[in-house]
Amino acid sequence: MPGYSDRDRGRDRGSYSSGPPRFGGSRGGPPQGKKFGNPGERLRKKHWNLDELPKFEKNFYQEHPEVARRSPQDVEHYRRSKEITVKGRDCPKPIVKFHEANFPNYVMDVISKQNWTDPTPIQAQGWPVALSGKDMVGIAQTGSGKTLSYLLPAIVHINHQPFLERGDGPICLVLAPTRELAQQVQQVAAEYGKASRLKSTCIYGGAPKGPQIRDLERGVEICIATPGRLIDFLEAGKTNLGRCTYLVLDEADRMLDMGFEPQIRKILDQIRPDRQTLMWSATWPKEVRQLAEDFLKDYVQINVGALQLSANHNILQIVDVCNDGEKEDKLMRLLEEIMSEKENKTIIFVETKKRCDDLTRRMRRDGWPAMGIHGDKSQQERDWVLNEFKYGKAPILIATDVCSFLICPFITSYCLLYYTVLPFPFNCCAFLSPSHLKVESWRQDLGMTRPGSPGGGKELLCGVLLVCQPIKLHSEVFGAL
Repeated sequence: MPGYSDRDRGRDRGSYSSGPPRFGGSRGGPPQGKKFGNPGERLRKKHWNLDELPKFEKNFYQEHPEVARRSPQDVEHYRRSKEITVKGRDCPKPIVKFHEANFPNYVMDVISKQNWTDPTPIQAQGWPVALSGKDMVGIAQTGSGKTLSYLLPAIVHINHQPFLERGDGPICLVLAPTRELAQQVQQVAAEYGKASRLKSTCIYGGAPKGPQIRDLERGVEICIATPGRLIDFLEAGKTNLGRCTYLVLDEADRMLDMGFEPQIRKILDQIRPDRQTLMWSATWPKEVRQLAEDFLKDYVQINVGALQLSANHNILQIVDVCNDGEKEDKLMRLLEEIMSEKENKTIIFVETKKRCDDLTRRMRRDGWPAMGIHGDKSQQERDWVLNEFKYGKAPILIATDVCSFLICPFITSYCLLYYTVLPFPFNCCAFLSPSHLKVESWRQDLGMTRPGSPGGGKELLCGVLLVCQPIKLHSEVFGAL
């Protein structure tokens, strides 16, 4: 299609044409003077006339000859061996090697610098679907390589669109539940988009708005955002989604669990309906299914593994049933064993902020290099504590389960101690838990430790769950192992 071919890599993306936005964007913002109670109430639902919108291309997939030659039996055998199931019409065959995706050189050059052998299952099936321009739902555990499953097709998609002009919003929007996940995705986007001179930014709450607004005003092709902060900027007219043709909902189940569904629906109403939408989730509850039915068209669903989460079987998991009064003694004995290796790091999850502070004080008084983190800490203090933990200056981190979102990007090879609630991924974990253990969160967090995968985490060696009596959920706990 004229004007939509792969763009010249040498052109400076910082130079904009003059004139107003061409794709329905506006910097005017909403009417002033009226206050609203709920986020997004000042955003008017757009009524799109597709006949008036510029056309865009979203199917860039060229099936590799090696893929084309594979018989239906070969395809079915590969899918069974990788626990891949697909639903939907006209699903492309999976690839089994990176070169079979037919990515442009500016993508393959970055991939070739990595030490990967084969694509992960979600990438093998997801790349052909995403490159074909289809809407899709990807159900896979965290740590399965899903970030590259949507970012590499996004880069190809962007490079086939007209350049941004002054006042245009992003072409690719990634919605993520937390600041930390958004930052993690932005790092990958920056690394892989560098060869194409693609600009990306990360917008989230708890940080100054000024630098984020400046990034948006300069123009970015990729925007990774948490729903709340993006709603703020859309309401204030600091950006628009008129150019957005590639939308990603990352960890959709977590966003819904965190209460972001109203904001997500408001945001999606601001994006042209003929966009390409990719939704990613670790689980497939009815709320996620309903969101997919409402906003995705004729989508392909890819499941890797079971729809119900299971724990990572590369991890030794131990359940120790004990009385509440025994927990602290067992904790100290575990720490002495774990921390005898100087390079080990440990995370201890507790149920409440008060318990986090109390245990941190006690352990520091006893000479343990421990620091605590929870929701009442300032953003600056949380960042400092995480950096101290990341670089080994404070190798014991005590946290509430809510902060599991903060710690995910810092996983290397640690020990995880669950003092009262959820389990979490590290190199030896002890979960000291009451009877209301949230097993699904345990399974999902353990999934982040899947080692050696493109975009995956590092390895957790051992998990120990110390459960207090009464033990109502023991059958569920053992079923998760």
